[in-house]
Amino acid sequence: MSYKFEFYDLDDKKKSNNINFIFNDWDNNENVVIFSPHDDDCVLGAGYAILSSLQNNAKVYIIIFHDGSAGYSQPELKGEIVEIRKKETINALRVLGIDKENIFRLDIPDFSGIYYLGWKFPWTSDGKEENEGLFSKLVSLLREIKATRLIIPNGYLEHIDHTATFLSGIFTSPQAGDAIIVDYGAPQKIKSFLQYSVWGEFSPENALIKKRNISIRGNRAIVVNKEVEDTIIKSIMEFKTQQEIISYILGVRKGRKITNEENYVEIYLEMDPRPRVDYNPYKDLILKINKNNK
Repeated sequence: MSYKFEFYDLDDKKKSNNINFIFNDWDNNENVVIFSPHDDDCVLGAGYAILSSLQNNAKVYIIIFHDGSAGYSQPELKGEIVEIRKKETINALRVLGIDKENIFRLDIPDFSGIYYLGWKFPWTSDGKEENEGLFSKLVSLLREIKATRLIIPNGYLEHIDHTATFLSGIFTSPQAGDAIIVDYGAPQKIKSFLQYSVWGEFSPENALIKKRNISIRGNRAIVVNKEVEDTIIKSIMEFKTQQEIISYILGVRKGRKITNEENYVEIYLEMDPRPRVDYNPYKDLILKINKNNK
């Protein structure tokens, strides 16, 4: 099935049907990786990016951080919810065109991801893999996948598990391209990073720096027709155990519809996880101060 996508650069106020508008220097050998805090987040927040990447010949991989153990709305499902959600996830992502071989699970308990950041747990010393945090696992996996693009969740005031996943995205993932711990795989540089939102606003930081209206916190957007949105809804509905939780978010999704058009929008925030210092403004200021203080 061929879908229609329009890509927007909200900084430059331009649009195109070329995916380069959200992924600079796109080529035909892209491996797009989505960090999903829980099973359903990648579909809820990055569904348009998933479908547009697949349509532009990319391989798409989903890394699910948390096991979904808190996601039961009926007490009798408590002992079964993790296994049920695994099956639901396979079915949901199959709707989008992602095979189960491209789904990886880290199985961190819900509401606990923040404790798994970093490499070595300070309370252990035997070097066993089960006594390590996410660092080496993620670096190894991103190198194995040969990730070229990374899409991570909004880390600003959404959910502690989203924040933990976001922190892994901005601090751990760039290390996959560095010439360190090379026994964990050959370094693999990730070319670009996007944040997606499940339901919460992005941090205002980028908008303030770029001098955008503070209500426009994302800087990239994908606009689709109803056919694409219907495919995402069909995928979401495969999470049958989550319907009570998702019902609110599905209501919020109606706000994506663009007034007077049968189009829907998904917002992203392109970011640089390693912003370099530009010394020129500092040097100019120092020269000015020196001149004024002669």
